[in-house]
Amino acid sequence: MTLSRADLAAVLEKTALLSTLSYEELQMLATRTVRKLFGAGELLFSEGEPCNGLHIIARGKVRIFKTSVNGREQVLAVNVPGESVAELPVFDGGPYPASAVAVEDTEIAFISRRDFHAYCVEHPEVPLKVLSVVGARLRGLVGIIEELSFTTIRHRLIALLVKLAQTEGKKTEHGVEFLLPATHQELANQLGTVRELISRNLMRLQAEGLLDVDARQIVVRDLKGLSALLESAT
Repeated sequence: MTLSRADLAAVLEKTALLSTLSYEELQMLATRTVRKLFGAGELLFSEGEPCNGLHIIARGKVRIFKTSVNGREQVLAVNVPGESVAELPVFDGGPYPASAVAVEDTEIAFISRRDFHAYCVEHPEVPLKVLSVVGARLRGLVGIIEELSFTTIRHRLIALLVKLAQTEGKKTEHGVEFLLPATHQELANQLGTVRELISRNLMRLQAEGLLDVDARQIVVRDLKGLSALLESAT
């Protein structure tokens, strides 16, 4: 089921960049907004392509990533409904600095560069919102660089497991259970490594008695011990 024009206005209203616009302004912008549908695994755009407009996620998830010359992928972010994608090239006129792919069936509210620029001229608060969003993204990228530069794969994996146990875990008699949000290959892309090292480190943690691994199903048997490893490494 695709979005109606009224639903498009509601999507725009929930987007941080456009949250200050009035109902009438949102309705007007919605008339200049196009619905785009992407299947799971379909590219929204590729790194280096010219930017033709602003993508706002109405439904689904979008993974932003860069690919090295040897084909390795580094995930920069996973954006969810209500978030905008690749705002900077909409303003600087440059190409997309990274690629974007639909993680699942995704619906996008798309505004052309020309229409978005016109709205920014009429509503100076919108570019200030863009600066805020881009600044937050930049801080996130700096964090990724720090992790890749100054921490080991084991440390990054343990940090992710502790976070998932604390936010997604369910306490059982065996420990804290949760499901990994992605395959080992996708986790490797996110953590800046290869699938084999993710699997190897999970098996090592299991051999140390800290957790049990069954494909994507994880049972953390000793959360305190796992957290202690993280703190000692830090």
